[in-house]
Amino acid sequence: MNIAFIGLGNMGGKMVQNLLKTGATVYGFDLSQTAIAHFVEAGGIASDSPHDAAKNADIVITMLPAAKHVKEIYLAEDGVFTVLKQGSICIDSSTIDPQSIKDIAKIGAEKGIKVCDAPVSGGTIGAQAGTLTFMVGTDADLFEQVKSVLSSMGKNIVYCGEVGSGQIAKICNNLILGISMTAVAEGMALGAKLGIDPQILAGVINSSSGRCWSSEVCNPWPDVSANAPAGRGYSDGFATQLMLKDLGLAIEAAGQVKQPVLLAGLVQQQYQQLCMQGNAQLDFSSIIQQYLPQNSQ
Repeated sequence: MNIAFIGLGNMGGKMVQNLLKTGATVYGFDLSQTAIAHFVEAGGIASDSPHDAAKNADIVITMLPAAKHVKEIYLAEDGVFTVLKQGSICIDSSTIDPQSIKDIAKIGAEKGIKVCDAPVSGGTIGAQAGTLTFMVGTDADLFEQVKSVLSSMGKNIVYCGEVGSGQIAKICNNLILGISMTAVAEGMALGAKLGIDPQILAGVINSSSGRCWSSEVCNPWPDVSANAPAGRGYSDGFATQLMLKDLGLAIEAAGQVKQPVLLAGLVQQQYQQLCMQGNAQLDFSSIIQQYLPQNSQ
C-alpha cells in the first residue's frame, strides 16, 4: 500500500515520522524545503506537487492550515482527485469547518473516491510520541479500513459519526483548549505576581482540581512541563494563528445554530491581539505573554 502525505509542517512532519516507522511507502509534499528534507531523511519519498504525490497512492492523508488549502489540494484542476483511482481513500486531518469536508466527500464519492475527516488532538508532543487522538467522521465500513493507518500515528481512534462529525468534535475540543490555556496562563501569571514559585504552583494545580492538559502537558510557564513549547521560546508548537482560526470556526458554527459561546469570544479577542503583536507563529501557550511584563518570565 502506497500513501501520499501532504502537509509536513509542525504536526504533519511529526505524524509522518511515525507512519514511516511502520515501513510504509510514503510520498510526501510540502512547500517548505526544510520539511521535505526532514521527511526524506526519515525514509520518505519527496514529490514535486500534491498531484505527483497522489498519483502512486492508495491512501492520501492531508494536514493543512485551512479549508481553502484542503479544497485546493483535492478539487483544483490538477488536484489529487484528478489522479486517484476509484476505491482510493482520502483522510483529511486538518481542522476545517464541517461543511467543507462534506462537500469534498460528496465530490469524491461521485468519482468513486472515499473521503473521511480525521482531525487530531494532542499537539506536537502527541504527534511526535504517536499518541494523538483522531476524531473520525465517515461511515462504519471506511472507519474500519482507516483505523490501522491512523493507529500508527495515534493512540485513540474515535468514531464520531458521519463525515463532518470529526470536525465538530475537533472545533468543540479546541474551543475548550483555547479557553483552558488562557485560564492556566492567567492563574500562573497571578501566582507568580503574588510571589509563589511557578514550579510549586504548577505542582499544586496538577495535583488538584485545576489540573488539565494545558496545566500538565503544555504549561505556558517556561520549564514547567517537559518538552512543552514554553521551554523553547514557544517555537515548534501549535501556532497561535491556528488557535485563532479554530476559535473562529467554533464561533461561526455556534452562530449557525444560535448557540451562545461567551468565553470563546473573549479568548478569541486575546489571541487576535497576540497575533497582531507579531506572535502568530508562536505556540498558542504564548498567550501567557498577555499577562506578563516584557521579559519578566
